[in-house]
Amino acid sequence: MKEKDKYLKIVEWCEKDNCYIGSVPGWLGKVCHGKNEFEVYSKLSEIVIEWVDIYKKECMKLPKPTNKEYSGKFVLRTGTELHKILSLQALNNGESLNQFVIKKLKTII
Repeated sequence: MKEKDKYLKIVEWCEKDNCYIGSVPGWLGKVCHGKNEFEVYSKLSEIVIEWVDIYKKECMKLPKPTNKEYSGKFVLRTGTELHKILSLQALNNGESLNQFVIKKLKTII
């Protein structure tokens, strides 16, 4: 895998600017724009290559890769009171805490 392929590259339409915006979440942010999404993606890939080269020339450690497989698990520290409230609400709904929290998270995305 090439270094540039280790980073998630996102091209999305921006209503406000009436164009496509290219970004590398967690590293470069929104770095290019244009009317054609394929051209924006191509430019974004070039920018990532340029930044990888800069980091290597400066002997800087590259950011952690973002284009990876996700396990579906993460640890969430809520504090004891919120943990208790969520657990009781899940219990009242006849759900596991995990099912309850997943359902709640899905409502905000």
